[in-house]
Amino acid sequence: MYRLFAALPIPQELHDGLTDLQDGLDGASWRPEENFHITLRFFGEVTHTTARDLDDLLATIRCRPFELSLEGVGWFGRREPSAVWARVRESDELRALSAQCERIARRMGLEPDRRPFTPHVTLAYLHGTPLEDARRWVEAHHAYRSGVFWAEGFHLYSSHTGKGPSRYVAEADYVLE
Repeated sequence: MYRLFAALPIPQELHDGLTDLQDGLDGASWRPEENFHITLRFFGEVTHTTARDLDDLLATIRCRPFELSLEGVGWFGRREPSAVWARVRESDELRALSAQCERIARRMGLEPDRRPFTPHVTLAYLHGTPLEDARRWVEAHHAYRSGVFWAEGFHLYSSHTGKGPSRYVAEADYVLE
């Protein structure tokens, strides 16, 4: 079984700006910079055969390269914060790419993603962080802005858990053209 997701990588030149945000929040398990990405679709646990078929279908996606930027921060979890993140500026191209990944998942018979697509870069998972602390952290970093970068391709990643943070491996690459 493979635990897979499709995602856009974050360029190295943005890593310092993101790691600068990673402080001042009790209960935060900060993500290493090599884990920074924008998830297009989480596929979950799949068999080897499904993974191969998924790779074949993802390779059929057609999308031109497009510009992206990060602006602002936020958190998931209304009453009990579970993660903090950097917001990805909305774009029609990003939504369309995510929608293509969703259609492929459904075509493969995978469960529909019930959560609305919220483009973001996870900075930390939270453990017992009070809501007011998350609110203060967001207020302190709300002005964060990255430079513009180009989405020129995405990856099919596998996720490996164990001691410490998850490790993500790019199993397949897809060029946007």
